[in-house]
Amino acid sequence: MLVHPQFDPVAISLGPLAIRWYGLMYVLAFAQFWGLARLRIRAHPESGWTIPQLDDLLFYGAMGIIIGGRLGEVFFYQPLYYLSHPLEILALWKGGMSFHGGFVGLLAAMTLWSRRHGKVWLETTDFIAPLVPLGLMAGRIGNFINGELWGRPADATLPWAMVFPRVDLLPRHPSQLYHAGLEGLALFILLWWFSRQTKPRGAVSGMFLIGYGVFRFIVEYFREPDSGIFGHSYTVSMGQWLSLPMIAAGVILLTQAYWHERRSHA
Repeated sequence: MLVHPQFDPVAISLGPLAIRWYGLMYVLAFAQFWGLARLRIRAHPESGWTIPQLDDLLFYGAMGIIIGGRLGEVFFYQPLYYLSHPLEILALWKGGMSFHGGFVGLLAAMTLWSRRHGKVWLETTDFIAPLVPLGLMAGRIGNFINGELWGRPADATLPWAMVFPRVDLLPRHPSQLYHAGLEGLALFILLWWFSRQTKPRGAVSGMFLIGYGVFRFIVEYFREPDSGIFGHSYTVSMGQWLSLPMIAAGVILLTQAYWHERRSHA
């Protein structure tokens, strides 16, 4: 059985300036997005994407993720706490970001960006979908470093069962690492492979929604459920409730993408 190392959340201290691991993980997430996007643009010049467009896209996306992610945490998971502590909403360095909120914020940002640059919205989402998972993995590693979003109690004989001393002395699943492995690495491999050849518009976006939704739904069985707006539930958690419409939307999007392609070739 393992014990969580209880990392110092501050990675670097420079006088009064403290750089936290959680913030560094977000910088790493945006950096890998930018690097992979440049790689895709160079590999597919026929796509019409340019580096200046990418730079602007990254700015829009970062704002959408940060604002949406924080507001999602506030309204989906801890509304009563933040209602009592409104100034804590601005304390991003303490952690507390909702993927589903960040996803909604990202979609809103991509809508604005696509209108500004004259891009079809689904073309934009198809382009960014394979670039997102490794950023999600970085964020989950940040959760692990912070010792937050711990897992449900596990059998003590499980080799990787972990005690989180700040919570209790029970062996638990290191669910942050499950998130990183499935929603991050596995989803990246799936989408990078799926998008290696040209797909009908919306197909890659649909595969992202299905892949993330399914992986998140699975991991939630090993993660201590959040109370959320529906209360504390071990049956269907808030993360699972929010993932179900993602899966449904992904199936519809993927089906429509190939149906339209088949009709166009009929």
